[in-house]
Amino acid sequence: MRILIIEDEKKTSAFLQKGLSERGFFVEAAENGEDGLLSARAGNHDLIVLDVMLPGRDGWSIITELRHANLHTPVLFLTARDLVPDRVKSLELGADDYLIKPFAFSELFARIRSILKRGPVRQESTVRIGDLEIDPRLHKALRAGRGLQLTTKEFTLLSYLAQFSPDVVSRASIAEHVWDINFDTGTNMVEAAIRRLRAKVDDSFEKKLIHTVRGIGYVLEAR
Repeated sequence: MRILIIEDEKKTSAFLQKGLSERGFFVEAAENGEDGLLSARAGNHDLIVLDVMLPGRDGWSIITELRHANLHTPVLFLTARDLVPDRVKSLELGADDYLIKPFAFSELFARIRSILKRGPVRQESTVRIGDLEIDPRLHKALRAGRGLQLTTKEFTLLSYLAQFSPDVVSRASIAEHVWDINFDTGTNMVEAAIRRLRAKVDDSFEKKLIHTVRGIGYVLEAR
């Protein structure tokens, strides 16, 4: 398994490289945002450990570039920025986890193992709802035969809605399943994610599949 560390603090980077290498990972490191993005765009890593504040280019711009390029390598943010809005922003941009410095290596390692074990969806076969097809094995979704360019989080969200269709899924359940958040962030994170998903799944089609149930949540169904 290959891990890319993008971290400008040399002591932290060396500590991570040593600890992960001793546990059997092949570790590559970059000390600034530009070099980190260049390495990450190669797309041959199983996970990226990414700081937010970096020389040249910050971690948020790096993950934004990767997701726009349709590169969905899992990202774990490791940063001293401990405010809830920073965590929410990182998750909304497509991060898989967020750990605050200072940290215990045992926790970091446990989170890395959890991310690498995490499957994108629970279904094992293609799901069809109206003219929408979701193939969890190939990590692909099609609408009327047209491929949808979804980020990892968007695919997970769509698949989660499909898993319970035609039942309504609450905002709290979505936050917990898609972002591993089991508390109220006080933001419109879920609403924003649904809005972005609708833009890709529904906006180009007359028949809408993602519906809001006011005060409860969302449902994916052909009406």
